[in-house]
Amino acid sequence: MTREDLDAPRQKFSRLLSLLKDAGSAVLAFSGGVDSSFLLRAMKRSGIRLLAVTGYSEAVPENAVRQAVSFAEQEGIDHILIPTGEMQDELFVSNPPDRCFFCKQDLYQKLREIAEAENYCYICDGSNADDVHDYRPGRKAASLMGVRSPLAESGLSKQDIRLLSRALGLETWDMPASPCLASRFPYGQRITPELLKRVENAEEFLKTLGMTTVRVRVHGDTARIEMPEQDMSRLLESEFRHRVTAALRSLGFSFISLDLEGFSSGSMNRSLPREIRRSGNTS
Repeated sequence: MTREDLDAPRQKFSRLLSLLKDAGSAVLAFSGGVDSSFLLRAMKRSGIRLLAVTGYSEAVPENAVRQAVSFAEQEGIDHILIPTGEMQDELFVSNPPDRCFFCKQDLYQKLREIAEAENYCYICDGSNADDVHDYRPGRKAASLMGVRSPLAESGLSKQDIRLLSRALGLETWDMPASPCLASRFPYGQRITPELLKRVENAEEFLKTLGMTTVRVRVHGDTARIEMPEQDMSRLLESEFRHRVTAALRSLGFSFISLDLEGFSSGSMNRSLPREIRRSGNTS
């Protein structure tokens, strides 16, 4: 990484700091991932009054919550955990294509109540400039609830954020994404706490084998494992293959398959018509 590689991202970072200083105070929806951790550090540097809030439920990996708590403690930032109610919402658990809208709507409503009670000027999330091009129904909830996305407003892409995070010494710079566990199920398949825990346990087991970027997609009683192509040969070695098969069957899967196309973020969206995928942000 050369100094020139950081010139454009640093200009965007300066823009971000100015934007944050102008904001004055904010409640941050803090997941503990790459983007929100970088934003939290930027908010700290800007000197604004800040509260980080992490929502938790059965749909959020426990390890992700622990990482959020640990990072906020290291940064010395006021941080609270709040339970979210999406698992009690039929519009979420029935798993429609816009499932994420109802989850985010619940979270942002709770953040709005905190912000109003504690006199914070804004609610912010960690969406970056790349996210506006993806199918993300949660972005519509953010727009309706008046949530700001300082990273996207500053033009910072995921690559920018990883480069800057590394330059700032953040351990999160190369952290794999850890999205909601509900994303492992085909749209229309009902989401239950038991199924979410099964997926979480399966993925945590695979990570103990050194497979840090992995998804276990669920199709009935079949587990479809997605991982980067460079990790596939290791999984297919006899020793690992038998260990994975035994472990996932013990969790309740009858069949275990490997997706030959490899890891693909949001792969369940492929089944959606193009017009729905295009309408998943704010329109």
